[in-house]
Amino acid sequence: MGTRGDDSSAGGAPSLFARLAVGVFRHRGRVLVGTLLLLGAAVWALLRGGHLTTGTIEGIEAARAESLARGAAAGSNDQTLAVIFHHDAWATEDPRFAQAVTSALSRVQRLPEVASVVSPIGAPEAFRARFVAPTGHDLLALVRLKGGEREATAAFPAVRAALDDSGLQTTLTGKVAFLAALNELLEHDLLRAELLSFPLALLVLLWVFRTVVAAMLPLVVGGLAVLCGVAGVLLLSHVTNMAQYTLNVVSLIGLGVAIDYSLFIVSRFRAELAHGLSTEQALTRTLDTAGRAVAFSGLAVTVGLGGLLFFRGSYLSAMGLGGALVVAFAVLFALTVLPALLAWLGPRVDRGRLPFARAEGRGGGWHALATWVMRHPWWVLLPTLALLLAMGLPFRRLQLAATDITALPEGTEARRGAETLARLFPREAATRVLVAVEFPGGTPLTPERAGALHDASRRIAALPGVLGVESAVTLVPGMDRATVQRMAAAPPQFLPPELQAARAAYVTGNVAVMQVLTSSAPSSVEARNLVRALREDRAVGDGRWQVGGQTATDVDAAAFVKQHTPAAVGFVMGMTCIVLFVLLRSVVLPLKALLMNLLSLCGSFGALVFIFQEGHLHRLLRFEPGPIEPSLPILLFCALFGLSMDYEVLLLSRIREEWLRTGDNTHAVAEGLERTGGLITSAAAIMVAVFAAFTLASVVVVKAMGLGMAIAVALDATLVRVLIVPAMMRLMGDFNWWGPGHWRRSHARAPGPRGTEVRP
Repeated sequence: MGTRGDDSSAGGAPSLFARLAVGVFRHRGRVLVGTLLLLGAAVWALLRGGHLTTGTIEGIEAARAESLARGAAAGSNDQTLAVIFHHDAWATEDPRFAQAVTSALSRVQRLPEVASVVSPIGAPEAFRARFVAPTGHDLLALVRLKGGEREATAAFPAVRAALDDSGLQTTLTGKVAFLAALNELLEHDLLRAELLSFPLALLVLLWVFRTVVAAMLPLVVGGLAVLCGVAGVLLLSHVTNMAQYTLNVVSLIGLGVAIDYSLFIVSRFRAELAHGLSTEQALTRTLDTAGRAVAFSGLAVTVGLGGLLFFRGSYLSAMGLGGALVVAFAVLFALTVLPALLAWLGPRVDRGRLPFARAEGRGGGWHALATWVMRHPWWVLLPTLALLLAMGLPFRRLQLAATDITALPEGTEARRGAETLARLFPREAATRVLVAVEFPGGTPLTPERAGALHDASRRIAALPGVLGVESAVTLVPGMDRATVQRMAAAPPQFLPPELQAARAAYVTGNVAVMQVLTSSAPSSVEARNLVRALREDRAVGDGRWQVGGQTATDVDAAAFVKQHTPAAVGFVMGMTCIVLFVLLRSVVLPLKALLMNLLSLCGSFGALVFIFQEGHLHRLLRFEPGPIEPSLPILLFCALFGLSMDYEVLLLSRIREEWLRTGDNTHAVAEGLERTGGLITSAAAIMVAVFAAFTLASVVVVKAMGLGMAIAVALDATLVRVLIVPAMMRLMGDFNWWGPGHWRRSHARAPGPRGTEVRP
């Protein structure tokens, strides 16, 4: 069989990557100076900081309900802190206890960030009974903060500091306390993961390269990419909403791909030097082969993360933007800074050879594996496919719910406070579903509307699982419909104090607020069914209601992700096909690559449900099992779909080189596997080490993200790329390379290995 053409012809114009190599070689000093300037800008951005938030989704019904109720004191608990005061010796009736609480809360009330303080000290007995625990030593107060979620979270340290010298034990909980603790833990997890991942990656690199200098180069590129990626995210956070998780995603992906890309380039450069090429020739050949693979791989990863941009209006799109940014930096530094360093080092890249260094060359183990796979493709393919499909079966039982207080470690103040609140003040700790009733105009408390609100509250109270309904027309026990209507017609100044307080707390403008209490957990099926039941009949007189709260947010977030996922998945898969088609000039191989990616994701997603939702290994990994964060599956899909292209592009590029040179598909597949198998597994070991460092995180979402990506990469680099892909290509034969005829005719000549021309 005759030889095939390549992407460049001998004697023809050099390729883009060859010209890039020559330019970097000749101007390496300028490249390094420019890098230092960019590094300085990144440090400036880091010192300036950013405005990071928790994950939010705009436009969903739960968000609209929260917006309608924002002006009411009882409209939302998102900006309210629950403060539990305790003293072992003093009873709540003790004047010293009351004085200490009053003094502490007065300091809090003076803070400019505080909107209001609710305390049972001096309150009517009916109100006081709700906020004083039966223990006689515990008292509850509520502190409402100004602004939105970001401003309230930023104000939390000031409130905490104002309560420190009260002489009582104070425990704070609520969404603001949860977010403050979550942000602090995410920062701590990020720092710890990076401190662990760099040494782990260095150990693998030392084992791969057997020289200190070569092993350090990928870490330099990885550090630069992550530093600039994080700086870019912080700058973007000033103009768009960026979730705190984005920094963890950027660090996770950026470090992994940057080190992998550098590994590919440094390995090829050392191999070309070993074949007797000069530094410039070796660099040119490296960028024309490995550099091309890195560029296309980076494009594939960016395309994968670009799928997150379809979730516009949510924190997912910001994560996709941050992830694409760090991948762009990884490719940029791998194709400029790294070649500049290699040009400067030349043969000195092998300095610092370690005592356990071995002679370079092909490993006998990979030759034996390649030969065995080529001889027994069916024996390789069928059991491996069955194993991956079996691993994916648990994914059918997937349940989704947003991160809640149980994501925090048990010793965290916010979680400890939530448990204390549930034990001592069960009504205040009950799950609350927000119902915001909007009327066309005017006050909601006309006699007709008040009667309609009374009827609606009774209708809601009769729903399964409802403990009670709090509103302006239900706070005073024993009020029937007629009494409610008479009170609504009375001037506000003539109302009893309880009703005046109810109006102030549960009415804002033309909106009346109701809080529906249920004993079901926010992420439970019962609570979700309650939300759906409330949304079936929205009419209240001439008004209509919107349903919000944590459970409603979970329902809406799952629906939002489900709605936008088909377009995102279609974009990622379609664009990945196009990128691989341009690289490989084959119609069949891109389709096969999509199937392989789905297989590795299948195993990873199944493991995610098996471990984190169903609770296997929860004692070893130290987490509380529960539903999966709604964003996690699609985030992993988009990120891992692109990351899987690293090894697909590296393997298929090398196989294609051999096929172009010899025209023998079986030989090309075996040769490609033999030459790249060790490199793929080494690169995967580095990624797994980086991702595994995140499994030590305190926050369950980060832990799950790290472990899910580590499992996917391990499966992809071993079972999929090293076994299934070669076996399938062996069975498909020359059909692998089928494509439009004009593509093949336009590439009729090919240089052989290391520049030796091979003619048809």
